[in-house]
Amino acid sequence: MVFKEGTFKGEPPEHFDGPHPAWLETAVADALSVAGDVDASDITVTCKGTRIILSGSIGSAEEASRATEIAASVKEVSEVDNRLSWL
Repeated sequence: MVFKEGTFKGEPPEHFDGPHPAWLETAVADALSVAGDVDASDITVTCKGTRIILSGSIGSAEEASRATEIAASVKEVSEVDNRLSWL
């Protein structure tokens, strides 16, 4: 399934409230997957509005902090809720 960004002319429609959650989840997951200093293989990315929730397990507290920074750097992300755990 492909989600396309909404296109319209003039003023945005009343129901338009930002990027589609699937697009934002994909953008964050892609950013995490290409980061060389984070093993994102066990991270789940969930979107609530423009807030991103990171859950799952990761190697260390430093990697969890870096994952939060990466997610926050994605355009349209307003907040990151880090629920990652590590051993």
